[in-house]
Amino acid sequence: QLSSLSRSKSAARAAPPNLILFIADDVSDSDLGCYGSKTARTPHIDNLAKSGRRFDAAYLTASSCSPSRSSIITGRYPHNNGRASELHQPIAAHLPWFPRLLREAGYHTALVGKNHMTSDVPGPGEAPQPAAFELIENGNAPGNKGGHATWVQTLQNRPKDKPFFFWFASMDAHRIWDADADWREELYGPKHDPAKVTVPPFLHDDEATRRDLASYHNEITRFDYFIGQCVEELKKQGALDNTLIVIMADNGAPFPRAKTRLHDTGMKTPFIVHWPAGIARAGTPTSSLVSAIDIAPTFLSSAGVEVAPTMQGCSFAPILKDPAATTRSHVFSEHNWHDYEAHGRAIRSEEFLYIQNHR
Repeated sequence: QLSSLSRSKSAARAAPPNLILFIADDVSDSDLGCYGSKTARTPHIDNLAKSGRRFDAAYLTASSCSPSRSSIITGRYPHNNGRASELHQPIAAHLPWFPRLLREAGYHTALVGKNHMTSDVPGPGEAPQPAAFELIENGNAPGNKGGHATWVQTLQNRPKDKPFFFWFASMDAHRIWDADADWREELYGPKHDPAKVTVPPFLHDDEATRRDLASYHNEITRFDYFIGQCVEELKKQGALDNTLIVIMADNGAPFPRAKTRLHDTGMKTPFIVHWPAGIARAGTPTSSLVSAIDIAPTFLSSAGVEVAPTMQGCSFAPILKDPAATTRSHVFSEHNWHDYEAHGRAIRSEEFLYIQNHR
């Protein structure tokens, strides 16, 4: 049996890995069970952390939805993405998106759920970028407006003769909370009790805050459920061992001092990586610094695809082999316009956070 398992893992390592990026909408790292939350129920994510790698120092480049996502997909800082440094604005037309490079290398690519990324109009003599995704859909269904209703179906319907990259982007836990209205207790368990939630010290502890936090945690539990459904489907297909999964959020929780802020509650993201064929010392967390711009070069290099010279991140693949490995000494974040004028910059080292707020 051991010999058979060894051969299976060797075969998995030889094939290009499948890739899935699960992105929560507006969730701070402290609100997942594997990061110490006493409130949110996230059993499926917690299990992936136990058999994968939990990153305890993963940081975003922006705590604002579209600038953060645009930064992830280009591997560049928001201020180097053209107008996309600000909310709802398009990415500079000449910049490659990493899913497009995967698609050109033979990957089947799909974006299901929240998109929030567009490309600017090409300038004179500039060609538009080829499409990054073969499939783009909102992932909603009757009784579920969370963007994840068709994730499993996407896995089932994929071409089985190609590796795949799926950008699975939930709308949980963005306001206004719709999980409460669409709640299915037989799937997600009971709703969170406002009396039992943990109120962060920077929020006022009253009944209204507790109700708000309970609804927020309901959304996180629903996000966790659909990740669990995808993992079960990958197991059924025999594809889990060689699927590199990353679970993260685009920015911090939609509360004061979190989303749109340069503090850790806004910029620090949950970051769980699971890849049985590619992670050594599974279950051991890491405190090594990583940035959201490191995802693109990591996925590309893991797939054997050349990293575009426009990308500013560095691969965190060494940390998958050794949780004590170091790939960077600092991470950088920024806060630009998000429904109001703003201009802030932050540098995070292992020990210190330095923030400049120019507004």
